[in-house]
Amino acid sequence: MLFFTVIFHLLVEQTNLYYEQFLDRQAGPSCRLPDITLPAMMTFTALALRMGHVLKDTLHDYWSRLRQTRTLFFGETMTRDRFLHILHFLHFADNSQRPNQSEEYDRLWKLRTIFDTLDDNYAKFYNPSENLAVDKVIVK
Repeated sequence: MLFFTVIFHLLVEQTNLYYEQFLDRQAGPSCRLPDITLPAMMTFTALALRMGHVLKDTLHDYWSRLRQTRTLFFGETMTRDRFLHILHFLHFADNSQRPNQSEEYDRLWKLRTIFDTLDDNYAKFYNPSENLAVDKVIVK
């Protein structure tokens, strides 16, 4: 958590902001869903990572109620609609802060905060020891 606490807070803030901006653009009244919380974002991330280990054909299959394909973990952890809501509005940066395109335009501007935060945290919290083993697969 040393590396990712700030990032989770950023995800919660930006995802909720994007959802607010989406609601503001809607013409008529809409049913407002509750804001995404830090525990919900962490649960969402855990489920997304778990999906890499439990392979299904479609996203909806993870919440299937069919006895043959059912995986109880997903339905017991978060509802499908809540997961899809977070996935739909997941955002890393405020679109209104988009920089002007110029020669020095950063095409990864939406993820730049994540990269910078991880870079700072790795430098702050990771102090490699004197004896490191480097695998020949990593270095040519």
